[in-house]
Amino acid sequence: MSYKSVLLQDVLTIQEIYSIHYFEYMCDFSFPGESHDFWEFLCVDKGEVNVYAGEKFHKLKKGDIIFHKPNEFHDVHSNGLIAPNLVVMSFACTSPAISFFNGKVLQVNEAEQLLLAQIIQEARHAFAGRMDDPYQEELMRNENPQFAGEQLIRLYLEQLLIQLIRRNMIRPLSAVSAAHVKSMKQKADGALFAQIEEYMDSHICETLTIAQLCKSNSIGRSQLQKLFRSRSGYGAIEYFSRRKIDLAKQMIREDQYNFTQIADAIGFSSVHYFSRQFKKITGMTPSEYASSIKALSDHTG
Repeated sequence: MSYKSVLLQDVLTIQEIYSIHYFEYMCDFSFPGESHDFWEFLCVDKGEVNVYAGEKFHKLKKGDIIFHKPNEFHDVHSNGLIAPNLVVMSFACTSPAISFFNGKVLQVNEAEQLLLAQIIQEARHAFAGRMDDPYQEELMRNENPQFAGEQLIRLYLEQLLIQLIRRNMIRPLSAVSAAHVKSMKQKADGALFAQIEEYMDSHICETLTIAQLCKSNSIGRSQLQKLFRSRSGYGAIEYFSRRKIDLAKQMIREDQYNFTQIADAIGFSSVHYFSRQFKKITGMTPSEYASSIKALSDHTG
């Protein structure tokens, strides 16, 4: 037999990465704006922000992603009420397909949110320095990175952009139907995960057990743990603890409660236990976190 190879075609290629950020901002932060000769996107992970892209104003909510083309002026401001979490990435791309994102504000789905999370996770290992420092102008490589981390970042980013284009293009009905059938299980798992998240949030001031989660959400123990491992990388109870701390971080950034009130609101028996758990998960005490975020906010302002 005489085999012939097929040269795989690249339709959308990322040449360089300029920045990868995950910001946790105060509810009153304001970034005055900038422009640069490469692409950038901002995705709202939590909360709301107001953005100007050129002369167009956008109010973005959780799951919204906005793209800024090269040399487009853009700024971002909190609404003064909700402390937002933002993913911001900038990159170089000269592929003609990238023009699809000119002036686009889209919604990321669960699969695309996972890709964003994988990029952030790989970046934490690949690059040194804080990911919430808006004044970092150069990504510095870690001395001992994980194998092929930078390549995975590029692949995940390219996959994210390709999926956004595919999902938002006008496609034949047959293609839409095939994609729908293929994603049925993923959507079912996503709906169940969201249901359990909502249950956790409604019981955030309590101490939940695996048995309670299973009984209240009609799911088996092994299925519950498999779902949370695949969706979050954590066991269900560890994920619940991290969700408590995420809420605590948001309350700290909204600057309306003291640490004792926050500890009580999220179900910790004492402020000391809350502080220990906060440091275990974030690497900082609540006081250190508050000082760090306020310093960044003051610098931005």
